[in-house]
Amino acid sequence: MFNFLRHGLGQGFAVFFSIALLNQVATAQEGSQAVQSENLTKDLTKDLTKVSDLADSTNQSFGQVTSVSQLSDVRPTDWAFQALQSLVERYGCIAGYPDRTYRGNRALTRYEFAAGLNACLDRVNELIAASTADLVKKEDLATLQKLQEQFAAELATLRGRVDSLEARTSTLEKQQFSTTTKLIGNVVFGVAGAFGSDKAVSSSAGLSPNPPGQAGAPGVVPAQPRVPIDDNIIFSNRVRLVLTTSFTGRDKLITRLQAGNTPNLALATGTDSAKLSFQETRGNQVVINQLEYRFPLGDRGTAFIEAFGFLDLFVPTLHPLDGDYDTVLTGFSLRSPIYFPSGVTGVGFNYNITDTINVGGGYLAGNPTANNPSSGGGLFNGPYGALGQVTFRPNDKFAIALTYLNAYDDGTGNAPPGGFFGSKNAAFPFGATPVVTNGFGVQAEYRFSPTFSINGWYYRANASSKSGVTDGADATIQAWAVALAFPDLGKKGNLGGLIVGMPSKATSNDVQGFRDPNTSIQIEAFYRYMLNDKIGITPGLIVITNPEHNSANDTVYLGVLRTTFNF
Repeated sequence: MFNFLRHGLGQGFAVFFSIALLNQVATAQEGSQAVQSENLTKDLTKDLTKVSDLADSTNQSFGQVTSVSQLSDVRPTDWAFQALQSLVERYGCIAGYPDRTYRGNRALTRYEFAAGLNACLDRVNELIAASTADLVKKEDLATLQKLQEQFAAELATLRGRVDSLEARTSTLEKQQFSTTTKLIGNVVFGVAGAFGSDKAVSSSAGLSPNPPGQAGAPGVVPAQPRVPIDDNIIFSNRVRLVLTTSFTGRDKLITRLQAGNTPNLALATGTDSAKLSFQETRGNQVVINQLEYRFPLGDRGTAFIEAFGFLDLFVPTLHPLDGDYDTVLTGFSLRSPIYFPSGVTGVGFNYNITDTINVGGGYLAGNPTANNPSSGGGLFNGPYGALGQVTFRPNDKFAIALTYLNAYDDGTGNAPPGGFFGSKNAAFPFGATPVVTNGFGVQAEYRFSPTFSINGWYYRANASSKSGVTDGADATIQAWAVALAFPDLGKKGNLGGLIVGMPSKATSNDVQGFRDPNTSIQIEAFYRYMLNDKIGITPGLIVITNPEHNSANDTVYLGVLRTTFNF
C-alpha cells in the first residue's frame, strides 16, 4: 500500500506541486526579517507566475480519469498498475496530463507526496460523508492514517508557509504603486569634454535654429570669427521616469518625465555633430518627453496616438545600437536622419503583413505649433513629418527597410531636412526659410552571431525652398553610416560599438553659398561595462574630421564617460 501511494499520489496533481513550489519560495524568503519591497515584489511575482502556470496546466489537463486504461503510458505489466487502478476506479484520486499520460517515472519530493496524501484523505472523507464507506477498506484507512501521522510535520509546514505567503502577498497588494501602472527609471551621469583648436564654422551662411535671420544674401558669406573650443571638462545628468499603464492588458499608455542639465556641445565645438545623445538643456526642469497611447490592431499590428512622440516609434530602425541612454554617445550615431524631420503630435501604426514583411508609418505635427489654432499652427498648417516604411526580414539574421519621408519645416528648425546632427547647411539649406523635404532611406542589418552584428544606413533627400528670394531653389542632402555592434563583449550585458559615417551634408544646392564643399567623417567608439544588472559605465571617444564639411576646420575630439542607473 505504501509503495503504490509513494509512486502514485504526487504524480497526478500539478496543483499540489505548485503548493510545494510556494513552500520552497517561502523557505528562501525566511532568511531576512527585513525584506525590501522591490525584492519582495520580484520574488512574489515570479513565483506566483509559476503557480499560475501550473494551475493553468491543471485546468487544461485531461482531468479526472475513470479508468486506468485512459492513461496512455500505463501498462498492465507496470509494477504499480493495480495500485493505480485502485486509486482511479475506487477512489477517483488520480488525474492525467493534457497529453493523456501519467508520467509515473517522474521524481517527487516529500512535500509533493504530503500534498497528494492530503488530497486522497479528503477524497476518502468525502466518500465516507456520502455514505459510501463500504468503498473504503479497513486496512486502507489504517495505512492512510499511519501515513498521515508520519507526514504530519510536512503537512503542518505546508499550511504554515502557504499562510505566510498569502500574508506577504496581501502586504504587497496594499503597498504596490498601482494596479494598472508600472514605473521604471533611468539616471545618466555624464563626464565629457571637447578638445581641438578652434570652433568649427559653416562653409556658408547657413543658420542655426536659434536665432534665425542672420543668413545674409544668398551666396554671400558673412565674416565668421575664429574662437577656441570650450574645452573645460563638464559633469552633467539626465533623469527619466517612465510610467506605463495598461487598461486591458494589451494596450499601453506611456508617460515619460525627463529632467537634466546636459548642455548642447554644438555651442562648445561649433558643430551639431557633437551633440550628445543624452542632451537635456533645460536646467533640470521636469518636462514630459514622451506621451503616447498604443493599442493592438488585431493580432498583427499596433496603433499609436502621440501627444508627444517620434517617428522612430512606429517602425524598426534596424540599428542594434539605437538608444539614447545606454548605447551610443552622440545624436548622429542614434539612427538614420530620415527618422528626425518631424513634429511630435499625431498618429502612427505598425503592422506585420506576414512573418517576413512589416509595414509602418505615421504623421507628426510640429512642436509647439500642433496645439496652436492660429495661422501657421494646428495639426496641418505648421511643421510636420510623414513617414512610411516597408521592412523585409527573410530570416533571423538579415533585415532591410525602405523608407520614405515627406516633411515641412517653417524655417524654425522643427523639421530640418538633414535632421538635427549634421551640418548647418543640411539643416537650413536656404537659410531661415520654409522648406519641403522628400527623403528616401535604406537601412539594413545582418546578425552574424548573437555577439556580433553589422548595420548600415543611407539617406538622400531633396529639399525645396518655399519662400523668399530662394523660392523654388532645390538642394540635395545626403548622409550614411556603418555600425558594428558587439553584444556581451567580455561578459553578459556588456556592449561594444563602433560607428563610422558622414553626418548630413548639403551635397548640391541651387544657392551655391549654402552647399557644403568638403566631407566630414565622424567616428565613435564606446564600450559599456555592466557593474551589475542595474549599473553600467560607458567610456567612449568621438572624432569629427572636417566638421561642418569644411576642411578649413580643425578636427574635433570628444571624450565621454557615462554612468547609467536603471531601476
